[in-house]
Amino acid sequence: MAIIVIDAGHGGFDNGAMYQGRKEKDDNLRLALAVGQILEQQGYDVIYTRTTDVYQSPYEKAQIGNEAGADYFISFHRNSGENDNTYNGVQTLIYGGDERAERLAEAINEELERTGFANLGIEERTGLAVLRRTEMPAVLIEAGFINHDRDNEIFDNNFNEVASAIAMGIERAVPLEKNLTNQSRRTEETDDVPEIETEAEDSSSQRDVIDRTEVVYGVETGRFSYRPTANFLAQQLTDQGFYSYVVKDDDMLRVIVGKENSLDNALKLQDELRNLGYVTMVVSAS
Repeated sequence: MAIIVIDAGHGGFDNGAMYQGRKEKDDNLRLALAVGQILEQQGYDVIYTRTTDVYQSPYEKAQIGNEAGADYFISFHRNSGENDNTYNGVQTLIYGGDERAERLAEAINEELERTGFANLGIEERTGLAVLRRTEMPAVLIEAGFINHDRDNEIFDNNFNEVASAIAMGIERAVPLEKNLTNQSRRTEETDDVPEIETEAEDSSSQRDVIDRTEVVYGVETGRFSYRPTANFLAQQLTDQGFYSYVVKDDDMLRVIVGKENSLDNALKLQDELRNLGYVTMVVSAS
């Protein structure tokens, strides 16, 4: 299973940013634990840098991930503006030069935007130890501005939705199995994809019968071990006007969009989905 380090920023004597008695270190820990719990339920191997109010240097945090041989490192923070109630929104920081970290950051930002936050995008930061010293793709999530009332309202009132959104973004970008990326590449090259075993409920009557002797292409938008998460993404795609369905492949649930009779049409569909922020690849759906 993929190993993910969950880091709650600050802690102990280091409060982080503060606003009207609110301490960033507390928000970071609460959110990190909630997201970590969701990921554990979905089958990821989660390692926490802290689960209580203790201080660790950024170098110690990075070393935890390195010694564990983690696949990804995710640090949780809140942002803070120079003046109260001036800046708002979510932003994710990366070191730069790693496409995997960039894909993860994009997916997290997009899912958080759906909860009501403004999406401030991705920023490269080369001076942060948890991004620079880690030996795996690393991102630092700025989950809204702690000194903006609207962001705090979203954080507090929609907390479960915010935690689920981050977990959804992670699951979109991080394969559950360590070797899933290589398997996916081989699948795309050879078109060796198992036949559809299970599709989304209440949809079979709407689909045309397809001649299995023909090559039919689809666009995969995610692989999950947790059925509700796969169904959520499939429904989200359906709500956006796409023909989507869930395919059971051994222990994984694959969310596929489209059944195209030509590769060109499948590639056009993939471009459309990528423009909307989905992490995709073209697969054989025949």
